[in-house]
Order: sequence, then C-alpha cells, then structure tokens
Amino acid sequence: AIPVPLAQATQFGVIQVNEKGRIIGFQEKPKDPLPIPGRPDMAYASMGNYIFDRDFLLKVIHEDAENPASSHDFGKDILPALYKDYPLYAYDFAQNRVPGITDEEIGYWRDVGTIQSFWEANMDLRNVKPVFNLYNRKWPIKTVSLGLPPAKFVFNQDGRRGQAVNSLVGEGSIISGGIVQDSILGREVFVDSGAAIINSLVMDRVMIHPGCKINLAIIDKDVEIPPNTQIGYNLEEDKKRFYVDPDSNIIVIPKGHKIG
Repeated sequence: AIPVPLAQATQFGVIQVNEKGRIIGFQEKPKDPLPIPGRPDMAYASMGNYIFDRDFLLKVIHEDAENPASSHDFGKDILPALYKDYPLYAYDFAQNRVPGITDEEIGYWRDVGTIQSFWEANMDLRNVKPVFNLYNRKWPIKTVSLGLPPAKFVFNQDGRRGQAVNSLVGEGSIISGGIVQDSILGREVFVDSGAAIINSLVMDRVMIHPGCKINLAIIDKDVEIPPNTQIGYNLEEDKKRFYVDPDSNIIVIPKGHKIG
C-alpha cells in the first residue's frame, strides 16, 4: 500500500488498517476515505501487489471460482472476503528502501488507469535524473531481450541529423536523420530524415516517414506515419483523425492504425 493525501485517495481502492497495520476493511474509490491511524491527512491506496502462501492462495481462488455471486475480481471479491477471518497486513511501500536509489525515488509508484497517467509514467523515465531510474546497477531491473541489434543513429548534416535527447530508444530502432526529444521509443522504430518526435511515446515497429512532426502523442505498435504528417500541432484537425484525450490533449493512435 502507498500513502496518498486524502483528497487523492478518492481515485483509488483504499485499504483500512488498525494501529498494527492489519487490514480491517476495503473501500473502492470512496467519497470519504478513511485515514491511516495516526495520520489523519493520509490514506493507504492499494497498489494491487500481494504476497501469499501459494497453497492458501490456490485454496481461496478455487473457492471463489465456485461462488456464483462473485465477479472473480481479486481486489473486489477475494481480498474483502479474507480479512475478517485471516491475518492480512498492509506493507507501507513508502518505507521501502533498495540499494542505490535517491530520496526522490523512495516509494515511487504510479497508477496508470488514465491516458495521462500512463503517458506521465513513461515520461518519468526520460530525464537526466529520473524519478524512477532504470540504470541503477545496485538494483538492476531486467527486461526481455529479443536479440535485436542496438539502436542506431545516422546522418550528421544540417536538417538531417539523427539524434535523441532526453529520450529512451529501444533496441533495433534506427534514427535516420530525424530528431527524438523528450520521448520514449520502443523496439524497431524507424525515424526518417527531417522527422521530429517530441514529448511522445512510440511503441514497437512504428515507421515514421520523412518530414513528420509529432508532439504529445501515444502511438501503438505497427503504425506507419506518412511523409510530412503533423500530429499534435492542430488539435481540431487531430480530433478528426485520432482520439484526443479530453483531460490532457494527448493524441492516441491505436495498434496497426492506417493513416490515409
């Protein structure tokens, strides 16, 4: 569980605990969240992470599967049915410490239930001193490798300079005379000459043709952006072609979308 201000707790599932940290109740996005004992301005938001004895977990899952009244949701059905009869405790993630992290990284957690929060969580990784550091050698975070070649950056002429600044670029990607700034690129992304990607999240196997200008966008896998396309510079035009999040104006292009 992560402590959050009461005003923000209305957005989350809230865990109620007693003075010893034992769980005594759950609230799902409550209007009036109950505070942490001794901390009247804070509540415990559920992070959705649980540690169980395996045999006990299998037992309760099978029991829930046979209950026709259950929606079979872990947070809504299984956990609320357990806390009265079994000792369940909340772990305060804000107290968690791992080697090599800075004070700013302590208790890092993001709920990604909205387009804006999903975009922000990815952008957290791009800074010189990120609030969540993937490069901490004392506490490595490993990911799958597909055996692709390293990212490549080519051409170095005015107007055709392959570069990435304050950005993460996945393996197999080629920045061929374009610029990537304050963005996250997945695997096998191709950015052609004169293209510019700013403040955006681009997923695997996206082809960005020459002259494209992209700002404040989330582009899912296997999308091809035609030459000289502009995204994120004319909101009214973007709304005609794509989904635009009303809360953040982030443009979202779904997987495999054909832009014509």
